[in-house]
Amino acid sequence: MDQKLHNLKTQAWAQINSADSVAELEQLRINYLGRNGELNKIAEDLKNLDSNQKALVGRIFNDTKNALENLILEKIQEIRGEEKKGWFDPTVPGIEPILGNLHLVTQAIEEISGIFQKIGFVRVRYPEVEWDWFAFEALNMPKDHPARDEWETFFVDHPEDKKYGKMVLTPHTSSGQPREMQRVKVPPIRMINIAKCYRRQSDNTHVPMFHQFEGLVIDKGINITHLKGTIDFFAKQFYGEKAVSRIRPFHFMFTEPSFEVDFSCVHCDGKGCRFCKSGWHEVGGAGMVHPNVLKAGGIDPTEYSGFAFGWGVERAQLLKPGIEIDDLRTLYSTDLRHLRQF
Repeated sequence: MDQKLHNLKTQAWAQINSADSVAELEQLRINYLGRNGELNKIAEDLKNLDSNQKALVGRIFNDTKNALENLILEKIQEIRGEEKKGWFDPTVPGIEPILGNLHLVTQAIEEISGIFQKIGFVRVRYPEVEWDWFAFEALNMPKDHPARDEWETFFVDHPEDKKYGKMVLTPHTSSGQPREMQRVKVPPIRMINIAKCYRRQSDNTHVPMFHQFEGLVIDKGINITHLKGTIDFFAKQFYGEKAVSRIRPFHFMFTEPSFEVDFSCVHCDGKGCRFCKSGWHEVGGAGMVHPNVLKAGGIDPTEYSGFAFGWGVERAQLLKPGIEIDDLRTLYSTDLRHLRQF
């Protein structure tokens, strides 16, 4: 009897595994497990066995029945799963994963670097953690200047240097000017310094960490016309051929004369609109390098002259058409729905 059950199980196992439709499996279930199926025929013979044999064969009978029921159920689920999948072509390319993209500020930095490279500027980088002397003293800023107050600048908890003073998080890329002069020693100098800056400000137009790009040109015979030509070139390259620039008298400690720089509004071509109000956008400062700054960098102001400019990367980028962000802090959010737009 037990051999008969073993043979039945082997035969049913093979037929179930080779079945390729639910209807075929249902028929096999009826043939083996139905009221008139093969297993029930064997069950009728169990009553003719003695008690010892009946217990042994009974266990084999139940194991065989459970195994066939489970196998049929698994095979039905497998076939129905394949039916849901439908036709599949393994040669079809898979779904590509979502790729990241450069941050809007990084895109601006790369574009700005490329523009100034065309006219011979060399990009340099200087420390984000700077000494007071490079950040203020060498830039002709007196001890009592408001920018040197702890409410404006991040001071680092570090022992003061006897020569260079306190340690700060650099508040502007202008600190790269004396460093570049000391590095080159003998002009000409044509530098573009793009870096992170830190100030204790936070509102819709300011963030504690931001980026600036600093231009510095020093040579014999450099004057304001060279500065204005450089600014115009950048405006047309960055904003389009219709863009123009203007300079307005201002006061900075490290330049003399000093200017505020405006670019014409790219939304209305300088005519005046809701976005710009006056046809112009202020982008930053510029001017001729102050003689005291040249001296601090080891350059003779009687022999050489130069100009410098420093503007915020984020501010310059947000003036472009198509980028309508009214809060600078949005640029540094972690909301991918926003960042993926760029």
